[in-house]
Amino acid sequence: MTGSVGARITRRSKTSFSYAFRVLPAAKRHALYALYAFCRVVDDCVDEAGGEGEPGLRRWLEEVDRCYAGRPETELGRELAQAVSRYPVPRGCLEDIVAGCRMDLVTRRYASFADLRLYCERVASAVGVASIEIFGYRDPGTRAYAVELGVALQLTNILRDIAPDAARDRIYLPLEDLARFGVTEAELLRAAQEPGSPRPAPLAALLAFQAERARTHYASAAARLPSSDRRSMLAAEIMHTVYRALLEEWIRRGLPVGGPRVALGRPRKAWLALRAIPRVCWGV
Repeated sequence: MTGSVGARITRRSKTSFSYAFRVLPAAKRHALYALYAFCRVVDDCVDEAGGEGEPGLRRWLEEVDRCYAGRPETELGRELAQAVSRYPVPRGCLEDIVAGCRMDLVTRRYASFADLRLYCERVASAVGVASIEIFGYRDPGTRAYAVELGVALQLTNILRDIAPDAARDRIYLPLEDLARFGVTEAELLRAAQEPGSPRPAPLAALLAFQAERARTHYASAAARLPSSDRRSMLAAEIMHTVYRALLEEWIRRGLPVGGPRVALGRPRKAWLALRAIPRVCWGV
């Protein structure tokens, strides 16, 4: 199974999630590989040069149907079909993931945070809700935890990817927030293109507000995790720990809009993952 297409795509992406996957038993780990790889290939349809766009999204939706019918046609589809036959992953989660990627084809701006939250829930929370079915849980409240954590993770990605998103003419910061702080789209795009230029105070205030919003969703997720499911959510809590540290690193570096993408080194991510284990499992 280590040579599975899902595992290969996961390794190639160098995702921080891989540190969380390693704590799972083999069957669950490979189911997560298949789920993550599905998210990756669907996202590539809309984000990569030469991506298939809408035809690719439709093709993968058809493969989802075949997975649940036990008739997949692709190598990744066969791995995904095995995952959804073994674990009760809702089909609606995979459909939501595709719908979220479709938003990237047609939506370049988000008027309000409510609009942006819908996007976050589709591309990230849906992954979380699917993942907890693989992790296993007892308390239905854990689903609310997965939703909030997904929003927090996606907001973190949005903040550190302002510049590459701007290069695709996408602004994910809600326009209502730009108006509230007196920042124009042109000012935000210019900051993304000229990372060394002086930063206007309104833009700094806007970015600080977005950072606090992301922090609020991490706190909301933590508050919603039932104590009875803490151990079963170890992998999710490792994701929480690593991505929260990524957000704090972005803040520590001065809320950068352009320049090198903020990332954590492999030793630090490994250390954060190891640190999370006793905290989650034994409360120390």
